[in-house]
Amino acid sequence: MKRLMILIVLAMASNSFGQAALGEVVGEVFDKDKNIGAVDAHVYIDANGRRYQAKTDLDGRFRISAIPAGTYIVNIRYQGDTLEPIIAEVPMDGFFNAGVIQYENIQLTDVVVVKAHDPNVVKLIDGNLPVATLEADEIDKSPQKFSVKGLVTSMSSEVRQTEDGELVFRGARKGDMIYIVDGVKTRDVGSVPGVSIGRMMVYTGGLPAKYGDTLGGVVVMESKSYFDLYRKWEAAQLRKEYGL
Repeated sequence: MKRLMILIVLAMASNSFGQAALGEVVGEVFDKDKNIGAVDAHVYIDANGRRYQAKTDLDGRFRISAIPAGTYIVNIRYQGDTLEPIIAEVPMDGFFNAGVIQYENIQLTDVVVVKAHDPNVVKLIDGNLPVATLEADEIDKSPQKFSVKGLVTSMSSEVRQTEDGELVFRGARKGDMIYIVDGVKTRDVGSVPGVSIGRMMVYTGGLPAKYGDTLGGVVVMESKSYFDLYRKWEAAQLRKEYGL
């Protein structure tokens, strides 16, 4: 019996953490000198004592998966050179497209100049579905920022709040929905202050398989943390230094 209870607890924990809203960073490193994709370049992100990394393939493409949503500095090393860093805004359940990152090694006597991406190139943030999303800056400016349910109804016309405070998604019964708070599933968020939310998404249809145990909708939230604030500050300093 004791073993059975332990297995049930572990299964529930595994299910909870498997629901976390993670994102990806994709892109391509191009060797301009050789006019081919840069093979075996090391692309990595250092965050909170953990490294997310990948190597470019034969076409110079890379994909770094399972990254918590937020702002990150992407570093690239190729043929012993370090390219200019890239600021990536990783969305929840989507990916940041870094585009084509150019590598050019220009040797002038004893000086080596390594050119990386063009800072004027617009980077795209892509997702799998057109999902209503709010970031921390938008939440802070919202008149509904002190109410999670108020924020949800302001994000989509397909959600309304009843007189008793329940949320109703169009086509579903009252209360037929789930909340995912920092990867943990819950049926109520009454104790979660809106100002503590770092980002949130509202699915009103086309639910991903990992959220598919409801016929209504899903509200995915991630709380603010010190590391979010630090990485944003770090990105701001980098923009100043490199003119990004």
